[in-house]
Amino acid sequence: MGKLIGYARVSTRAQDTDRQQVDLLAAQVRRDDLYVDHGVSGAKASRVALDKALDALHEGDTLVVTTLDRLGRSTVNMLALAEQIKSKGAGLRVLNLGGGEVDTSTPMGGMVFTVMAALGQMELEIKRERISDSVSKRRAAGKDLGGRKAQFTDSQIKSAARLIESGEPAAQVARDLGMSRATLYRRMEKLKR
Repeated sequence: MGKLIGYARVSTRAQDTDRQQVDLLAAQVRRDDLYVDHGVSGAKASRVALDKALDALHEGDTLVVTTLDRLGRSTVNMLALAEQIKSKGAGLRVLNLGGGEVDTSTPMGGMVFTVMAALGQMELEIKRERISDSVSKRRAAGKDLGGRKAQFTDSQIKSAARLIESGEPAAQVARDLGMSRATLYRRMEKLKR
């Protein structure tokens, strides 16, 4: 029996992989054989820890992930990844795919993997379409598109401008406000209009 190589991924640095790691360790993946990518999009075909995990795979080994979306979002990339794993004589095991486990070393597992990869990409494309449609409608209606709200009032910017005019270094005034010097100058320029 080959080794189990675990892979976990989160899209942002603020997220953590604790739950994924617990599940992978419970599936008998050794901690030394666990590879983790932090703050890396699933849309990227090449990822540092994933590349290392794939390099660690040998014939008879199995790459283990908690869910299919940890591997990627693109059907093309997912199928290329599955082929790369297969060419090494290794398998892929997804711990939670529709409530059950899938092992690509079986014909049924390979078929399920292909279908789920296609569905994952379709879900992502539908989500992008909905977001794009929503933004277009809000823009056309003249509504707020979200984003960060201005944290400083006009009077605060005017006070900052007076400090700069009295000889305080602009960089220090901006730093005290918690903004960049360029942002402070932009806000000051906006007030002159």
